[in-house]
Amino acid sequence: MSAMDNKELVRTYFERAFVRNDLDQAAELIDENYCLHDPTRPGFRGGVAAFKEAQRVYLEAIRGHSLTIDDQIAEGDRVVTRWTATGCQSKDLPGIPNKGGCFKIGGITISRVSGGKIVEEWQDWDSPGLARQLGSV
Repeated sequence: MSAMDNKELVRTYFERAFVRNDLDQAAELIDENYCLHDPTRPGFRGGVAAFKEAQRVYLEAIRGHSLTIDDQIAEGDRVVTRWTATGCQSKDLPGIPNKGGCFKIGGITISRVSGGKIVEEWQDWDSPGLARQLGSV
């Protein structure tokens, strides 16, 4: 796949997972051995089921969740996506009790594509800003 094909694959993945909140459709675009490197999820064990479980916790606790892709750069098998997410808390999140607050945070995800699927991602996002905006700090 070309860098542009990889960019479109990752954009479709973000659309399905974080805009339409359709984890089953998003999972079709990740490898069965998918690996996520995210300092806020040190126990991520990898794979499609772990992806769905990790995302479901956030999607179920955030009402009005929205994600916008602000910028995307692709080269070779890597796609860098800078994004902004917004929403309001409706249930407890890990380490953040529900106080009903709303947030706007940013993050960057680097996706590695192989065989037409996302096989690995490195992610860094404003988790301290999320906690501060939701009133847990």
